[in-house]
Amino acid sequence: MSRPAHVTSGPYAPPAPRRESVAVSADGSRLHVEEHGDEGAPAVVLAHGWTCSTAFWAAQIRELAKDHRVIAYDQRGHGRSPAASGYGTTELADDLVAVLRATLAPGERAVVAGHSMGGMTIMAAARRPEFTEHAAAALLCSTGSARLVAEALVVPLRPGRARTRVTGAVLGSRAPLGPVTPVAKRVLKYATMGPGSAPDKVEACARIVHGCPTRVRYAWSEVLAGLDLEANLAALTVPTAVIGGKNDRLTPIVHARGIAAALPHCVGLTELTGMGHMTPVEAPEAVTNAVRELTAHFLKEETP
Repeated sequence: MSRPAHVTSGPYAPPAPRRESVAVSADGSRLHVEEHGDEGAPAVVLAHGWTCSTAFWAAQIRELAKDHRVIAYDQRGHGRSPAASGYGTTELADDLVAVLRATLAPGERAVVAGHSMGGMTIMAAARRPEFTEHAAAALLCSTGSARLVAEALVVPLRPGRARTRVTGAVLGSRAPLGPVTPVAKRVLKYATMGPGSAPDKVEACARIVHGCPTRVRYAWSEVLAGLDLEANLAALTVPTAVIGGKNDRLTPIVHARGIAAALPHCVGLTELTGMGHMTPVEAPEAVTNAVRELTAHFLKEETP
C-alpha cells in the first residue's frame, strides 16, 4: 500500500474537514473542496501552490478553524481534484471563481489567501466580477507575477541565459520524483526551504510535493515558465498583504517587493528572515497571523 501524500500525525497533518464538496469549473473540471470551522464564522479561502494540495495548509486550517470558516480546495490535477484537459491562468481564475460561487452566498465576502501558484491564482482572478464580489482582502504568499524562471535561484549559476535555460529544464522536468528518500528530502529542502527548516517540516513538504502526478506537475510547469500577470496587479484593488521568505530560491524576495510596490492597496510587506519558499509550513504562525489581521481589519467589520 502506498504512503499517503501527506504526513498523518503532528502539526502538519491535515485535520478532518467538517464538510467536503465538489465545485465545477467553467470547463467542467471538478475541484475537491473542504470546509472547516463554524458555518457562520468569518470566511477564509485558501489556494495552494504548484505540486501541493489542501494538506499544505494544515497548520493554518487547524488554527484558523477555531474562529473562522476555512475553505480550502485542491487546484486542478492536485490532491483529490482530477487532472484536466486545460491548464493556464484562465483556468486558475475559473477554478477560484467556481469555488467562491459554490461555497459563499451572493454578496458574502472572504479573505482569500494564496501561496505560490495560489497567489498567481488570485492575480489571475483579479479582474473577475465574482472575485470582486466575494474578496474582502487578499494575502499573496511566496509568489511572483512574471519572470519566474529567469529570476529563480535554484541553479547556482550567475544570472543570464545559461542559468535561465538550465533552470527551465530542472523545473520543467518530466522525470518522476520517485519515493521520499533522505536524498530527495535534501534536494527539496535546498530548492524550496530555508537552511534551518526542521526535519518534520521538510518531511511534510516532501510528502505533499512527491504526491503530485508527474504529468500534472509538468503541465503546470509550462504555464509557470511563461507566466505574465503583471498587468493584473493594477486590478487587484482589494486590501492585499504580501509575505516572502528572504531565502526563497523559487520566487526570490525581489518578487514580493515588486508586487507590493505595484499593488493599488498594499497593506503590508513581510519579509521573513531565514525562510524559503514554503512559508505556510516554515513559518506557520506568521502566515496564520497575517490572515487573522486581514479578517480583523477588512472582514469582521462587515459582519452584522
